[in-house]
Amino acid sequence: MPPKPSPAERPRRAAPRIRLSRDDWIRVALLALADGGTAAVAVEPLAARLGATKGSFYWHFRDRRELLEAALETWERAETDDLIAVLGAVADPVARLRRGLVLAMELEEDEHPDVRLLPSAADPVVAPVLARVQRKRLAFLARTFREMGFPPAEARRRARLTNSIYIGWVHQQLILQRHATPRERSDYRRAAVKLLTARDG
Repeated sequence: MPPKPSPAERPRRAAPRIRLSRDDWIRVALLALADGGTAAVAVEPLAARLGATKGSFYWHFRDRRELLEAALETWERAETDDLIAVLGAVADPVARLRRGLVLAMELEEDEHPDVRLLPSAADPVVAPVLARVQRKRLAFLARTFREMGFPPAEARRRARLTNSIYIGWVHQQLILQRHATPRERSDYRRAAVKLLTARDG
């Protein structure tokens, strides 16, 4: 009977391939969007990030544009549609505004695609999504301010201010290249709600 081969002599089994799903590619595309905007959504760097081949990508998507569209669709649903549905269940409009700012600011600044997408606002794939997202958010905020008793025109103005306060916060933190402390976030939200709900006179 021949001697058994030593462990070093035994043939090594090939490492099992990880089967990536369409959602895996969308997830990493969203991370890339948050890192560097639409320019960062490129097949080869994403494949390297996943430890995959370009062939895996083309199994799920025709091209980069299809992946970008899918990532933007996921972002719109998760960061706008789903949040509006959750906040719509908050009956008190001031509490709803406060809760909305908490949800909008709970991620670290470098996890938000919102501001990273602004330089691509003229991109033919990005532009309609950004416009639609802004319309949804502003409409929801304006309705919230109307429920506080503000006239329609004033409610729309305060909705735009709210959106600007949120975008400005994320943008400033990215410029500073630091993460805000929980205390800083809380103080900013408190001041924002006070400003946005103040009555003239």
